[in-house]
Amino acid sequence: MITKAIIPVAGWGTRRLPITKIIEKSMLPVGNRPLVDYSVQELIRAGVTDIYMIISNVEPCQVKAFYQDNVALNEYLNERGKEDRLKLAKTLPDNVKIHYITQDPAGKYGTAVPIAMAVEEFDINEPVLVFMGDDFIWNPSGKSASESLIEAIKNEGESAILGVEVPHDQVDKYGVLSAEDGKLTGVVEKPDIENAPSNLINVSKYIMSPELLKEIVAYVKAHDFGPKDQEYLVTDPIDSYIEKGGVMRVAPTNGEYLDGGSVEGWVHANDVVCGK
Repeated sequence: MITKAIIPVAGWGTRRLPITKIIEKSMLPVGNRPLVDYSVQELIRAGVTDIYMIISNVEPCQVKAFYQDNVALNEYLNERGKEDRLKLAKTLPDNVKIHYITQDPAGKYGTAVPIAMAVEEFDINEPVLVFMGDDFIWNPSGKSASESLIEAIKNEGESAILGVEVPHDQVDKYGVLSAEDGKLTGVVEKPDIENAPSNLINVSKYIMSPELLKEIVAYVKAHDFGPKDQEYLVTDPIDSYIEKGGVMRVAPTNGEYLDGGSVEGWVHANDVVCGK
């Protein structure tokens, strides 16, 4: 059973300025919850009890505040007989703990960096779920992203990647999965439509084995990309992991990928969740 998850939520959210001057991108509301909480609650339902969140070095941290008990609010609700609201105000079960790692936004940049930080800081040496904090899969009547990933590794391998279908004429906007016999062979970034290996896109939802986690740490340590150079993309160590014989299963999903990184995506996510 996988009981650990990594969720990167650091960064300035520059694509969503000016609102991200005062609201962290992962805390932008979708319906009545912040973006990141859709992933957090899903992971908890899947059996995760330890969540490693990589946050920015900016205070106060809204993510930390959201997942802490608000003593004054709890007292207010009790005094006024609103015990039913206490359940809504409690955002974590007692058996779940969030561990925070601070990332300097001026430091190394890219999807591989926060994962490597969590692995090193907490000496993680077991399979973990890795979800980015500003998007989620909406599938209220079907399997969650976590369930699809966990099912994918039941028969073979310790790593998996979620694949979401998009119309073929949109594949040039994404990282597209190349697979053979249900196993990932690579991720092609923004391919020409006519040369795309599939219409399954990478939405940064993974199960990562200890071997893959070590590959990510080694990749970040081995390179010194400057702020104007390439990003530390997690797909690079994934490619290396596969080349060395690692197996990464492709887990398809019937859910809808909802992304809060753009205004259009955020508005659409609210429309979907609120049933408009």
